[in-house]
Amino acid sequence: MHAIEKILAKACGKKIVESGEIINAKVDFAEINDLYLQTVYSFKEMGGKKIWDKDRAAFVFDHYAPCPTIEAARNHAEMRAFAKENNLTYHFDINSGVCHQVMPESGLVYPGMIIIATDSHTTTHGAFGAFGTGVGATDMAAILISGEIWLRVPEIIEIKIDGIAKKGVYAKDVILYILGKLKADGAVYKAIDFTGSYIKNLDVAERMVICNMALELGAKAAYIEPNQNVLDYVNKRAVRKFEVQYTDPEYKYAEYYEFNISTLEPQVACPYSVDNVFPLSSQTSVKINQGVIGTCTGGRLEDIEIAAKILKNKKIADYVRLVIIPASREVMLECINMGYIQDLMDAGATIGTPGCGPCLGAHDGVIAKGEVCITASNRNFPGRMGSIDAKLYLASPAAVAASVLTGYITSPEKYI
Repeated sequence: MHAIEKILAKACGKKIVESGEIINAKVDFAEINDLYLQTVYSFKEMGGKKIWDKDRAAFVFDHYAPCPTIEAARNHAEMRAFAKENNLTYHFDINSGVCHQVMPESGLVYPGMIIIATDSHTTTHGAFGAFGTGVGATDMAAILISGEIWLRVPEIIEIKIDGIAKKGVYAKDVILYILGKLKADGAVYKAIDFTGSYIKNLDVAERMVICNMALELGAKAAYIEPNQNVLDYVNKRAVRKFEVQYTDPEYKYAEYYEFNISTLEPQVACPYSVDNVFPLSSQTSVKINQGVIGTCTGGRLEDIEIAAKILKNKKIADYVRLVIIPASREVMLECINMGYIQDLMDAGATIGTPGCGPCLGAHDGVIAKGEVCITASNRNFPGRMGSIDAKLYLASPAAVAASVLTGYITSPEKYI
């Protein structure tokens, strides 16, 4: 079996599971973000009294942190009350950050587990050798009552990525390139196993980018076999013992794709689709109004570090904004200690509260009709970051930093 199948088999108490099979699996951790107050309502409508395990569920207030509206504040208040009623061991309020960042930082994500959250980009946790997927409010309410979820065992695709990336090319460029080739429906309700020499050597942050954006291929889950960097990260933080699941050498994947990225140049996804991808060099005439570095895809220490190094002792272009939103409180504190926040503010950047920020188009940097934004986030659909008549371009944090210097979409190569 594949490692993912072994995780699912263990969770449903079977020796073997096969793709297409429907199973009831025990959930190791359930997470609810602040978009899903309906989970609380559905829980009560289903007759729920207490969450099945107070140590295995948490709310994360990240999309509206801090609250931009009275309605968002009311939602938070009701969720806090529910968390208190159930005496939850873990609760992440508006001072914490993005769910996909704070969960592994808190030791709640580890190899071999099943983590379910009310957020589609829960595929991110495949970077730790976990099975992570997103669900809606009703499914989550059922999990909170029973501790279980029904799943169809997904077919598994192998995407092998070899080569050594050129200067200025990051994991974001690699996954955008693959999206451009396989398209947004390339892995619908399938799991993706990312393999190859390039993947094997990636650090934790870059693995999280790859697995995060597997969702944009339609994937149900993503997986990367943990390397020593991942195991060191998890061992330092994990709140539970864990067991890494490994794929049998003779396992046969449902589909196989191979890429060599040694000659790849920086990439950009153009409006209005994540798979509308071109070499960044083809878009250098595009004038921008704003850049965003942050969110669950581009707000980690490494992302802000490269931006600070590019922008140190420089100024962003006139009438161009740069919004920096660290993915978590921990990342923010590290960036302050390293001097990155000061360097970015000196360059003209605006620093936001750790969280999702403008990615959902609600606050902290939404854009107006006719404006153009280059962003390190993961989606560029119409209205994603404000007006439906604005344009979003997706790129690496380094490319965003280079672009706000010139006021046009710009490759980061000469600035590194």
